[in-house]
Amino acid sequence: MTAPKEVLQKYWGYEAFRPLQEEVILSVLAKKDTLALMPTGGGKSVCFQVPSLANEGICLVISPLIALMKDQVANLKKKSIPALSIYSGMNFHEVKRTLQNAAYGNFKFLYVSPERLETELFLEYLPLIKLNLIAVDEAHCISQWGYDFRPSYLHIASIREYFPETPVLALTASATLEVQKDICEKLLFKKGYQSFHQSFERANLSYSAFNLTSKQSKLLSILKKVPGSGIVYCKTRKRTKEVAEMLTMNGVNTDYYHAGLSAEERNKKQDDWVNNKTRIIACTNAFGMGIDKPDVRTVIHYDVPDALENYYQEAGRAGRDGKKSYAVLFFNDTDLFDLKNKVTKRFPSIEVVRKIYGSLCNFFQLPSGKGEGLSYDFDINTFVKNFKLDAFTVNSVLKILEQEELVTYSEEFFSPSTVVFTADKNMLNQFEKSHTQYDVIVKGLLRSYDGIFDFPSMINESQLAKFIQISNKKLIQSLVELKGLGIIDYVPQKEKPQIYFIQNRVKAEDLYINEQNVLKRKKAFEKRLYAMMNFATNEVQCRSKMIGTYFNDNAISACGICDNCLKNKKITITTEEFNAISGQIKKEILRNPISSADLFQKLTSFRENKIWKVLTFLQEENAISINPEGLIKGIK
Repeated sequence: MTAPKEVLQKYWGYEAFRPLQEEVILSVLAKKDTLALMPTGGGKSVCFQVPSLANEGICLVISPLIALMKDQVANLKKKSIPALSIYSGMNFHEVKRTLQNAAYGNFKFLYVSPERLETELFLEYLPLIKLNLIAVDEAHCISQWGYDFRPSYLHIASIREYFPETPVLALTASATLEVQKDICEKLLFKKGYQSFHQSFERANLSYSAFNLTSKQSKLLSILKKVPGSGIVYCKTRKRTKEVAEMLTMNGVNTDYYHAGLSAEERNKKQDDWVNNKTRIIACTNAFGMGIDKPDVRTVIHYDVPDALENYYQEAGRAGRDGKKSYAVLFFNDTDLFDLKNKVTKRFPSIEVVRKIYGSLCNFFQLPSGKGEGLSYDFDINTFVKNFKLDAFTVNSVLKILEQEELVTYSEEFFSPSTVVFTADKNMLNQFEKSHTQYDVIVKGLLRSYDGIFDFPSMINESQLAKFIQISNKKLIQSLVELKGLGIIDYVPQKEKPQIYFIQNRVKAEDLYINEQNVLKRKKAFEKRLYAMMNFATNEVQCRSKMIGTYFNDNAISACGICDNCLKNKKITITTEEFNAISGQIKKEILRNPISSADLFQKLTSFRENKIWKVLTFLQEENAISINPEGLIKGIK
């Protein structure tokens, strides 16, 4: 076994690990199941890549993020580390060839999307693969109480039966105590497992929230005051464009980004921003995964996210270089009203679920008793229009159907173009002699993509066309012709949302939905939503401390640099006032826990900001606790 630091030095060129990386790696190398909570940008991938490279065998990496999966495979290949990936959109032969390479080739990493784990083909080859580690990225997806539960993650545990001695490493950037416990249970962690948590504190990041009538003017004001690179997160695709146009008109170099753009457009916009050709990117939450840009000075949420988990991860993209940075949240009364209504909208009645399920089956002309294993391109706009439905409700129903393992819905499905030579080298030589018109294309493919004879290589048609100096249209036409002649297998890129039926169609009235599970998820969603609203509207409590409380990181002290801390510094309070307020607080919470709103009503003789100052002190002294929803109780 190679020493971890030697591996780090050889492939990454670093002399030392980042905080917590080495502890996680040593735990894995000791063959212990391990849970690692590491904030965005904390270097999670190194935690499974280093121990796998240090040992013989291959690491199975399970990730739901196809774009991130592809980026990591590409980066590993740049380091001359052989890696493979299997994801939605690959055909049977591509998957089979990849699995054969994993079983018999000299590869170190196999990235797999979770829905592939239970397929017959995967299970056929799985025992032949020599695994040294199972790494589960975005591990919160396995928990029903997490913000992004995916039933396909529940199948991971069954893989352990094939490899009882192989350790499992679960990685996530954010998870509450409840979700952490659920992760370990669902992944069948063995006794003596290790758990590592990086602090949720970001000492250089100043959080603030503004209740605004005009978001545009505040956005412009902040970006003109704070120089440097920035991100503006928006709820809708339409708004990203509107915000980008407004900022550009006012002299701020801005572009927009969302999943509805072509892969080529997305890549260009992302590269321009990373390389500082674009200063600000206005985007949906589709942006940012796997991007390591340390000098982001400002992250602004133009709209309120659904959960603190999402907010923390996205805000955490600011200031990774350790320099002073800003995380700003905008909201107004309409936003809060919409959030409150979201609980009902996100969990429609069972009757509505059944109705939309029936409409979905009719949309694809799926007969009763058929459909299992079938997938369809899905244009949600056409579907909504044809059946006169609400788009948000349809999305919510699709989520319920997915979590009940009836269908899977890939909203931002993307499969890149791939090419593999089906002709052997002798046949190819003969072909080139008699078909000289394809010579430049064949040679271009062979020069540009290593291993193209062995397994499908992802290709970029526009880059290849530029390299061999022909038009994009001519190249695509020639690739189609070469496929027809039996020389290559060419699969053009696909970029449409997909519906995949896990089960055969049943009558809508006979559709079984586990209402108890839906209700539990509804309550968990509601809890997350109210915690997010409390974070936005709370005008006195330290925001860094609020985040720490939510994630059970109670060691975080008041940051001193968020908007509320700065306001509290200006508040003066006498000893007499402090004693009177603290006495009243202790008297009230002796009976029962109390919300901050109710407490203010009972202490009307004191100003709210002074009450909060006393509450903050008592919390830091561990005399009281304040939960994420603002409920105050005493600590015995």
